[in-house]
Amino acid sequence: MLFGQSLFQSVLERLNAGDELPEEPAEAPSHRVRGLNTGFAANVLDGVSVGSQRPDQAYLDNIETAPPELPLTEEHIVAEEPPAPPPMPEHLARVAPDEIAAELAISAADTMQSLGAKRRAFARANHPDGVALPYRHDATVRMMIANRLIDEAIRRLTRKI
Repeated sequence: MLFGQSLFQSVLERLNAGDELPEEPAEAPSHRVRGLNTGFAANVLDGVSVGSQRPDQAYLDNIETAPPELPLTEEHIVAEEPPAPPPMPEHLARVAPDEIAAELAISAADTMQSLGAKRRAFARANHPDGVALPYRHDATVRMMIANRLIDEAIRRLTRKI
């Protein structure tokens, strides 16, 4: 605090005192950069100086010289064919519950750990995210049936215990 004022008030006083500078006369706008010698701005466009050119004129000149748009015909349009999907894996064609049960080979001797390992191994080979888009429905059906079969085996196991 200076002389009973807060730091903020003293800074404001100094800033206000700095605002009272004498005004300089406004200069006419020029195409030249202040501080550079006069030989810097060269004559352009067949002896017409830069200062006399309208800034928007170059934009309009370029628009008028642009080539016209050509209408597209069937010859110009090339139909891109989507790539052919890869062949469907043979195991995705087997969606019957008895076929999936034979693949899982669930037995009465299976433990919780072995059933979990079978679920992970089956998911690694059949998960819908790992197959091409046209075959995801079959992969989803296979995963749902396998999960149901493994869940039933786990329920039977917990009833015995």
